[in-house]
Amino acid sequence: MQLSVWFLVLALVAEIIGTVGGFGSSVFFVPLANFYFDFQTVLGLTAVFHLASNVSKIALFRKGMDRGLILYIGIPSVAFVIVGGLLTRVLTGAWLEMLLGIFLVGFSLLFLLTRLKVAPHPRPAMVGGAISGFTAGLLGSGGAIRGVTMAAFDLEKSRFIATSAAIDLAIDATRTVVYYQNGFIGATAWIYLPYLFVIGLLGTWLGKWVLRGITQTAFRRIALLLILGIGLVTLVRAWP
Repeated sequence: MQLSVWFLVLALVAEIIGTVGGFGSSVFFVPLANFYFDFQTVLGLTAVFHLASNVSKIALFRKGMDRGLILYIGIPSVAFVIVGGLLTRVLTGAWLEMLLGIFLVGFSLLFLLTRLKVAPHPRPAMVGGAISGFTAGLLGSGGAIRGVTMAAFDLEKSRFIATSAAIDLAIDATRTVVYYQNGFIGATAWIYLPYLFVIGLLGTWLGKWVLRGITQTAFRRIALLLILGIGLVTLVRAWP
């Protein structure tokens, strides 16, 4: 099987943008990878890519993890990522691609047009964790929802990234097992794994460097517009 250089370049861009924007790379990686592979393969690739990415984030931003949030958000996330992952056996790739496009468009418009806030209490944190875990398992992308939930607790930037990465690592380890049992992690995922591991480390480091010279608010708006565009393209591709 021949490696796609452009796919690897886009994976690196997705990792940098995901780190700087605070959404996580999967919100960009999943729809971009879908241009190259079938949706089930994309889910498998996303799981192994995120494992490498989150190990890198924890190593680079490890100071001051919030253990309380890891429990409040992480436990329901892990439980519901299993539910979402199991549903991928029932839904076809076309349906999953349509749902992904709707999710990306709806998510981006929601945060471009409103100032949605989550109360900084355990109950909404657990609900946000459950929703983010479910969408991560079903559509391959749940970091954005988790990011909004965590933003309510006003964490310092590096503490935010490290805590989110620790939760995401548990989610990815769980869904990797589910996707493997579903048959989504085949030869393609294993061939790309070493390259995606290096990209996860490099992209996280470059994202950390970019964060020094740009405000997260400004970049966040640009990232949301990109998500909107990607979501519209995904919907057009998936439309019957």
